Amino acid sequence: MWGLFPLYFPLLKPAEPFEVLAHRMAWTLVAVAVALLALRRWAWAGELLRQPRRLALVAVAAGVIAVNWGVYIWSVNNDRVVEASLGYFINPLVTIAMGVLLLKERLRPVQWVAVGVGFAAVVVLTVGYGRPPWISLVLAFSFATYGLVKKKVNLGGIESLAAETAIQFLPALGFLLWLTVSGDSTFTTEGPGHTALLVGTGLITALPLVCFGAAAIRVPLSTLGLLQYLAPVFQFLLGVLYFREAMPAERWAGFALVWLALSLLTADAWRSARRTARALREETVTAGAAGAVRNAGSASVEPGPVNARP
Repeated sequence: MWGLFPLYFPLLKPAEPFEVLAHRMAWTLVAVAVALLALRRWAWAGELLRQPRRLALVAVAAGVIAVNWGVYIWSVNNDRVVEASLGYFINPLVTIAMGVLLLKERLRPVQWVAVGVGFAAVVVLTVGYGRPPWISLVLAFSFATYGLVKKKVNLGGIESLAAETAIQFLPALGFLLWLTVSGDSTFTTEGPGHTALLVGTGLITALPLVCFGAAAIRVPLSTLGLLQYLAPVFQFLLGVLYFREAMPAERWAGFALVWLALSLLTADAWRSARRTARALREETVTAGAAGAVRNAGSASVEPGPVNARP
């Protein structure tokens, strides 16, 4: 569903990107509120309101994801789907770089190589575009920042989205009312189909996240990480094959470097996950054997039956 977003947003024309963004903020709150009512999950809201620091982090997350959504909508509606897909390809590399710079995490050698290859890809693409790929960089850095903040907030997927869109709701509603008063709103002027599509922005935002949350508790994390590459793959294919965006040789070279970096990261993560799983199995076997020895040593021989004589 995330990979097919580029097919949805062009349907919302003639609405401008900022109007689409405001509707997406407002109707997403409605969608997640309905989901929370159905699940009866509201206890977290009171706890969050009593924690100003977490609430401030939620506000930061709301601002950052608003930037991400706005730039993505603008890029799709201005024939920049391929450049937008690049942002989500390089997002893992930006996340790793943030981990090193902000969280002082240590990288394995292969991860350093992957980050270096990713940086080289951005240089090649900058030369190819004649400018830095700003759409890709804004999308990658905003989403990586969003992930970092959400990690610190530590709320569930639906709850976090509800809190973020609750903060976005009043500014979004104010902007939509201003558009209506000024006569620039398309919500009621382009027919019921257009209205339904704008309302649907809330559902298409919330539904993939609900599915992702359901998958996260059923699918191994390594598999989940690999599956997340499908979204930018679909977006890239749509940009090249459906929207017929230009892909000169230097752009192919830049993407090839990005894919090489991601392949290195994926292979390294796969090896690390297998080593961890093997170590856990060995620990389990060792602990089980030690327990069996202890049990055998402490077991006493039960006496046989005594023949009682009168």
